[in-house]
Amino acid sequence: MKKKLSLLITASTLVAGMLAGCSAGGKNASKEDEFKVGVNLELSGAVASYGQSLESGIDLAIKEINADGGIDGKKIVPVKVDNKSDLTEATNGALKLIDQDKVSAIIGAATSGDTVAQVQIANDKQTVLLTPSGTAPNVTVNEDGKLNEYAFRTSFIDPFQGNVAANFAINDLKIKNAAIYADSASDYAKGLAAAFKETFTAAGGKIVSEESYVAKDTDFSATLTRIKGKNPEFVFIPGYYEEVGLIIKQAREMGITAPFMGADGWDSPKLIDLAGAENLNNTFITNHYSSEDPDEKIQKFVSAFKDEYGKSPDAFNALGYDSVYLLKDAAERAGRTDSDKIKEELAKTKDLSLITGIVTIDENHNPIKSATVLEYQDGKQVFKTKVDPK
Repeated sequence: MKKKLSLLITASTLVAGMLAGCSAGGKNASKEDEFKVGVNLELSGAVASYGQSLESGIDLAIKEINADGGIDGKKIVPVKVDNKSDLTEATNGALKLIDQDKVSAIIGAATSGDTVAQVQIANDKQTVLLTPSGTAPNVTVNEDGKLNEYAFRTSFIDPFQGNVAANFAINDLKIKNAAIYADSASDYAKGLAAAFKETFTAAGGKIVSEESYVAKDTDFSATLTRIKGKNPEFVFIPGYYEEVGLIIKQAREMGITAPFMGADGWDSPKLIDLAGAENLNNTFITNHYSSEDPDEKIQKFVSAFKDEYGKSPDAFNALGYDSVYLLKDAAERAGRTDSDKIKEELAKTKDLSLITGIVTIDENHNPIKSATVLEYQDGKQVFKTKVDPK
């Protein structure tokens, strides 16, 4: 996921001033009897729902692993910071975790923006940074094509979601024309929109309307009226739940009955509160997994999560959980908790069975795995299909 990066220059300036006098904390291994892992998440602020869900999955995985003997006998010790859904806080959190707490790796952040704010630090400090849900390509590969050596992700990237959504619209819903309504200030939304448009039009579909909004908008009537005037068969909204919920509610109230579709940015219980369960009928999302998937491994996880928290796990719960197990697998293959060795083994990950798919890490540190399409029915996510990467 990707927050707008308008504050990144400020964060980067702060980093430049702080790095000069800091030691390479990530080179230090944890104490012999423990494996210190930093957790840098949005536990408060605008997208706290994502960070809190990731935290629950992370905590469950750590509890399970420690109960089973830890990683080669080492107990995982999480050290948490709340980045408050803020780029500068994410930057400061990474510095604290590496230089003061001496962690061997950092899990986080939830959004691409808050992850990118840590990437320079991770590379300079030679400390693994693993984002569970940062889907923007530039988390692991810079705009100039240079690989961020210490940055990895558990989630698939934005273009894959956009491609899946377009193919689902064309092949499953038999859509011939569509509208795109995206957050103009979000690289996450723009990347998804571009991938959807490219795939949809290449398959013979027509884009009849392209409109935009800005995060924190609350009145979408003017743009929705223009979209309605084009009479699209389908509306693609690659955004976050805060605005999407209001958009869908207002769209249904003005009589737009076409199916809507988005991506993992919709995945929050608050979406139902904002949009209304009935208004969400005939809407779809691409996501990382479904708790209704009959796969035995997934159902075992769902049962364990329900026992721990009394509710069914969402995709962010699953991604947080998988991130710990992905790190565990690499650390065990490395035979030590040194970040350099963990980085080398993460890059070699192949056919690792996790909750959100069977994962192989590619040359750009992205996981190759399947995506899931879900449908909202009376406020609940219903498993539709699973799409494998091509």
